[in-house]
Amino acid sequence: MKVKISNYPNRLICNIHSNHMNKKYGYVDWPDNQDYEDHVLEAIDDGLQRVYDVFNWIWFDRRTQKVSVKIDRWDTWSMDHTLAPIILPMLVQLRATKHGAPMVDMKDVPKELRATKKQLDAYGGNGEVDPKHFDRWNWILDEMIWAFEQKCRDHWEEDYYGPYIESEDKRELFGRFEWIDDEGRQKHQERMSNGFRLFGTYFENLWD
Repeated sequence: MKVKISNYPNRLICNIHSNHMNKKYGYVDWPDNQDYEDHVLEAIDDGLQRVYDVFNWIWFDRRTQKVSVKIDRWDTWSMDHTLAPIILPMLVQLRATKHGAPMVDMKDVPKELRATKKQLDAYGGNGEVDPKHFDRWNWILDEMIWAFEQKCRDHWEEDYYGPYIESEDKRELFGRFEWIDDEGRQKHQERMSNGFRLFGTYFENLWD
């Protein structure tokens, strides 16, 4: 497999006025009545942006993101194992750099992270999110990451096997494992499967 994906196309944007306003007033509350300096910088910003837009129309708006994907025949022999080491580092980076969080179904997270309808109505009415909103998304991402980490381990089942004992009987070709924790192995697999389910459920929410 060979994958090459270029950066998203950029546009020229003048940020003189917005940078000035953010530095002077903060990132949220800009006053309705701006002073003379603010208006002058806004006019300069508008003028420069009109010039930038000419270059954007000529060049930048005509560019597209370049994507090249070559799939080899063996990539689909175990497609889940092929994709896991690609998806895993992307999820890890998203977890570290994300700037927001989508709405999460309360049934998908533990009880201690759920919000009641009363809490959701109280915060939602004010255009805010409840205190555990981002914690729920972090938990969802952590479960996805854990599941793909396990998929990248070829023999995670060995965590539930005891030490391998060579056979002392020459008539037996193979030895045996001393013990097997079937209940632990099943719970491990169920958690992995749930992580993959969450990946599918929230696939369209994997944005930064």
